[in-house]
Amino acid sequence: MSARARTQAAGVIFLVILVLLGWLAVAIFNKDFERAELVTLKTDRVGNQLAPPAEVKVRGVPFGEVRAVRGTAEGAEIDLAIDPAKIDQLPRNVSARLLPKTVFGERYVNLVLPERPAGGSLRDGDVIGQDRSANAIELERVLGDLLPLLRAVQPQKLNSSLGAISLALDNRGKSLGDSIVQLNDLLNQVNPLMPQFKADVSGLADVADLYTGAAPDILKALSDLSTTAKTIVDTRADLDKLYTSVTTASGDLNKFLVQNKDNIIGVSVKSRPTLELLSRYAPEFPCLFDAVNRLKPVMEKALGKGTGEPGLHVTLSVHDPRDKYVPGRDDPRFDQKGGPRCYGGGGSSVAVAFAADGDLGPANSKGERGLVAEILAPSLGMKPAEVPDWSSVLVGPALRGTEVTVR
Repeated sequence: MSARARTQAAGVIFLVILVLLGWLAVAIFNKDFERAELVTLKTDRVGNQLAPPAEVKVRGVPFGEVRAVRGTAEGAEIDLAIDPAKIDQLPRNVSARLLPKTVFGERYVNLVLPERPAGGSLRDGDVIGQDRSANAIELERVLGDLLPLLRAVQPQKLNSSLGAISLALDNRGKSLGDSIVQLNDLLNQVNPLMPQFKADVSGLADVADLYTGAAPDILKALSDLSTTAKTIVDTRADLDKLYTSVTTASGDLNKFLVQNKDNIIGVSVKSRPTLELLSRYAPEFPCLFDAVNRLKPVMEKALGKGTGEPGLHVTLSVHDPRDKYVPGRDDPRFDQKGGPRCYGGGGSSVAVAFAADGDLGPANSKGERGLVAEILAPSLGMKPAEVPDWSSVLVGPALRGTEVTVR
């Protein structure tokens, strides 16, 4: 073999060795020669902060690393390389959370041990799911809401703010601690009063609701009051004159009463019998007025109103004379003591039927039926005109003091 051929062969061998060394370096970096148990994690999403070789931890202890991340129609699949010496410590129903290492750091896979481990340990080729507990969902929601905020905050400004806070709190730990202790003492005093405070707030809410409902009426009243106040202001001169006149009139009236008090008292005493008599016969007044009203057209007809022969027309009939007047037999008698009453008249049936002395008039008369109807109508929920006439047959005797028995 010539020297040229040997040189070319040595160059090829050198290139092959370089390629093998590069592949070996990549394989060592990818830990292809290290034995690991591959487990697949299925999640609904991954985000931009999880990439190989992210760590896989259990309660802060490293258990492996992420080897690959693949997107699927349902979300993503993550290949987890678990240390064979530690995989026996993981139950088959273990779940995972994707958590950030720091606020701005990349994510890692945190395996969550269940409260009730299933039988058997995790093995190579198993598939685990994402943690769907309430705490995990809430934590993921908080981190999801925090990410847009962190993207909006400029790191240099956040660093300046944190530095300013640190400078403000420097060498003030004792004062801050005393303030916290005082705040705790204040809260200990306030806590027993919280039920009363809650009741007061509830009462305040009730009062606020009451005033809310009454607000339109209050505003209307204030508006009306402003109109009244304006009217009073506009007419204050007339009011001054009115007050002066009232003062003068009050003085004159007081003087008149002082001078005539005996006469007024005497008139009142003398008028009492007359007023009592009028009061007794007051129920008959409607009947009297009704009779007068009904008498007017009758008298007008009798006097020929509207006819060609006005005047009083009398028809005389001659009868046999009565016996002569005998004193003691034919003397007029005034022995009627039944009180005011109305027979067959109009007006208020109750007022004319029920006299001041308690007389109801004839039994089952029109007046008595009207009185019974007025008494029974409110309890029956009816109008007096709707009460049956036969009600007086039962109630009338009871009002007269007679016992009524229904059989």
